[in-house]
Amino acid sequence: MAREIPDLNAVVRTGTGKGAARQARREGNVPGIVYGDGKEPQPISMNYNALLKRLKAGRFMSTLFNLKVEGQPDVHVVCRGVQRDVVKDLPTHIDFMRLHDDSRINLFIHVTFINHDQAPGLKRGGTLTVVRPEVELEVLASDIPNEIVVDLAGRTFGDVIHINDVALPKGAKPTIDRNFVIANITAPSGLVAEEESAEG
Repeated sequence: MAREIPDLNAVVRTGTGKGAARQARREGNVPGIVYGDGKEPQPISMNYNALLKRLKAGRFMSTLFNLKVEGQPDVHVVCRGVQRDVVKDLPTHIDFMRLHDDSRINLFIHVTFINHDQAPGLKRGGTLTVVRPEVELEVLASDIPNEIVVDLAGRTFGDVIHINDVALPKGAKPTIDRNFVIANITAPSGLVAEEESAEG
């Protein structure tokens, strides 16, 4: 299911360079840049608190946004980088890339696991070990999936779930050209010890 495209608000930042960026920060804004799509880079400023709220909500780097800049047509963008203060870990600069709906882009998409209660291995005390909580996919900008869903129904001890075992959203494909592991189910250590002693 494709996600709704949320709005992001920004204003044009006059002036470039460190002085203008520092001025933006003093005014409670985060300086940024919008580039790509064969157009000139556009310096912008975003409200610090509004941006921080978005960042804390998660999946910021894998979300397509509708960027609204006063006096300009709306444009679809994805975040390509957030610079942070090395001490406080708070945003100090942000980069966005413009996209057309038919652009293809590599994004990390969240993996959701369902039907834990229908997995015999988990019901018997096994552990789901998630190797990749996110998977990098090449997706269409107009159809960025919200998540990848892995069904655990019927899974038991020793089962390994590879990317090829998962139904990917339409038009999406992994950026890694091999059948990599997403997760596996391991038996509880007590059960392993019992089985080993039985075999011995």
